[in-house]
Amino acid sequence: MTRIDRPGPDGHQALAPTSRRHFVAGSAAVGAGIVLASRAGSATAAPAAARGDSETLVQQLYGTLTDRQKMQCCFSFDDPLRQKVDNNWHITKVRVGQDFNADQQDLIRQIFLGLHSEEYADKVMHQVEHDGGFKNCSIALFGQPGSGKFEFVLTGRHVTRRCDGDSVEGAAFGGPIFYGHAARSFNESPLHEDNVYWFQAVRANELYQALDGRQRKMALLGRSRGEHGTETVKLKGTDQGLAGIPVSELTEDQRQLARQVMADLLLPFREQDRQECIKLLRKQDVDKLHFSFYKDENIGDDEVWDVWQVEGPTMVWYFRGKPHVHTWVHIRDSA
Repeated sequence: MTRIDRPGPDGHQALAPTSRRHFVAGSAAVGAGIVLASRAGSATAAPAAARGDSETLVQQLYGTLTDRQKMQCCFSFDDPLRQKVDNNWHITKVRVGQDFNADQQDLIRQIFLGLHSEEYADKVMHQVEHDGGFKNCSIALFGQPGSGKFEFVLTGRHVTRRCDGDSVEGAAFGGPIFYGHAARSFNESPLHEDNVYWFQAVRANELYQALDGRQRKMALLGRSRGEHGTETVKLKGTDQGLAGIPVSELTEDQRQLARQVMADLLLPFREQDRQECIKLLRKQDVDKLHFSFYKDENIGDDEVWDVWQVEGPTMVWYFRGKPHVHTWVHIRDSA
């Protein structure tokens, strides 16, 4: 029996209270055509005048740092710490709310908001505040802003974001990122009520419901890769042995649903990062992207798959919705 979900935070209708066919037919077409088609996405980026350009704000922040603050959170650009990602961690010991003055805290907040689309920036900030508190996050700066090679990283519970001004060539978002949400409880219900990111899983399940029997056997697997820190987003560099069903096995109607999945995955982020993702995904050949769903990690045994992923030779977008949402992202031009 298909369960009934509430509309997602972007206004998408989730699972309709009818059959699976109605569930698929009732999906919204927001962002159709992104990634797998020729035109770019249409979600609105945060206006520079309203949010500020994040890279410029990083340079401003760096200029305000004291020698003590620089010792605590500044590193060389090649420091291996820059490559790390996890679901709940602090990249340095400094805390936004304890080790930075009010003006610096505001700059850090505006940097973070500017990394997201206008539609989602405040929703994502709400998630961070809810899950651990923005002032409890930590930051690190690698290299020197304005020198051509730098990266700002903010981490905390359910958040790892990067701002690099394209210093990291061939890497979407400047490297691996993480987002998640435990909305009403640590162990969310099958409905995932009020979860900021659950709408993405609703969209992915629309694709699964549109698959025929043969395709579902390819797409539906037992258990997922699990979580192992930075190793979670290790890239394979080949399409051989990738889990799930490749895009090459989809019909045109199913490809349209796959486009909508990718559009929703990119929706929370600013325009320039979405465009970088699109460029890198096209480079690796979108027919080699694989969609997989995991039946052994299903909350409520309702066949609405809480855990799923999109993977390609140089991409991992792993959505782990049990016990609550954890999402691991890594996209590069080469493994």
